[in-house]
Amino acid sequence: MAYYENIFIVRQDMSPGQVEALADTYSALVEGAGGKIVKRELWGLKSLAYRIKKNRKGHYVMLDMESNGDTVVELERQMRLSEDVIRFMTVRLDEVDDAPSPMMARRDRDDRRRGGDRDDDRPRDDRSRDDRPRDDRPRDDRPRDDRPRDDRPRDDRPRGGDAEGSGEENR
Repeated sequence: MAYYENIFIVRQDMSPGQVEALADTYSALVEGAGGKIVKRELWGLKSLAYRIKKNRKGHYVMLDMESNGDTVVELERQMRLSEDVIRFMTVRLDEVDDAPSPMMARRDRDDRRRGGDRDDDRPRDDRSRDDRPRDDRPRDDRPRDDRPRDDRPRDDRPRGGDAEGSGEENR
């Protein structure tokens, strides 16, 4: 038997409990055919790079398994038939690594960064900076001194015609 890694994306409107039940169904299918699930990870709800079947987000699930090719074909057939699975991909591996996948390692690193061993005297967010526009900065909706204004009376404006002026002197 060979090692395979299967990653599938489930619709965003499913609850995490339903996603886990779907992963249990696929795990039972593999184990029922004589395979073995070596590692299973639920990566959670993530944004997609582009819309897939009108979905912008999806629940990611990874299954590392040891099985034969016929089991993988049947697993992919079941995923194709399911309306809940948006996309899936299966690749063959030389061996399965027992360490958490890079996605799970990244999640652990992000969780450590969010809280935990933070100094209490440091502000949690940087609201000390004032990014609002100051009143002394020129804005486009206020007249500025360096912007040309059209405050001249109507009669003083040059009218169309020749470059000398209004053209009335040449008549």
